[in-house]
Amino acid sequence: MISDKTVERLSLYRWLLETKVDKDTVSLFSHQIAAMACVSPAQLRRDLMTTGYSGSSTRGYSVKELAGSIAGVLDGNEPAKVALIGMGNLGRAIVSFLRGRRSRLKVVATFDTDSRKTGRVISGCRCYGQNRIEEIVTREQISVAVITVPSDVAQKVTDRLVNAGVTGILNYAPVPLRVPERVYLENRDVTTALEKVAYFARKSTEKE
Repeated sequence: MISDKTVERLSLYRWLLETKVDKDTVSLFSHQIAAMACVSPAQLRRDLMTTGYSGSSTRGYSVKELAGSIAGVLDGNEPAKVALIGMGNLGRAIVSFLRGRRSRLKVVATFDTDSRKTGRVISGCRCYGQNRIEEIVTREQISVAVITVPSDVAQKVTDRLVNAGVTGILNYAPVPLRVPERVYLENRDVTTALEKVAYFARKSTEKE
C-alpha cells in the first residue's frame, strides 16, 4: 500500500509533467522534476519507484512514459465516479474545477436540499435531491464522494453515502466524521488550515 503523502506527490508530478513541461521536451532528469515539485531528488526517486518505472542514467525519465506510469498507479482500471453533496458556492466551484481536469475522475451526480437547484443541470452535472442519495449512488456505482454540507448534517450524509457503497470521502464540512475502516476519509477544513498557516507565519516573524 502506497502512503497518502506519496499519492499526493505522484499526483503533483503528473500534473507538472502534463501542464508545466514544454511539449517539445522528451525527457527530464530527476533533479529537474524535483526542482519543479519542490522536493529532493532522492524523495522523487523513492516516490517513482512505486510506479515500477525507472529512468536512464544518461537520458533521464521519458516525460510521456513517466506520466503514463503514474497514471497507471493513480487511476486504476476503471474511471472513478464521484458524487458531490452540497451545491452551494464551494460545491459549484469544485464541480466546475474538476470538469475536464481528469478524465478518470468524473462527477456524475450532485445533491442538494434546495428545490431551486434539484432537477437542474448545474456546472454541467445533474443535481438531485438529497433524499435520492442511496438510489443514485447505488445505480451509478459511485465510489467517491465530496461533502460540502453544513456541519450539523455532515455525519448523517456520510452514513447514507457509506451505506450506499461509497468507499472514499473528501470532507469539506468543518466537523470530524466517523467512517468504517474500509472507507478512506480526507478532511479539508479551510479554517483549520488557515489557522495553521497563520500560527507558523507568526512564529516565523517572532524569530526575527
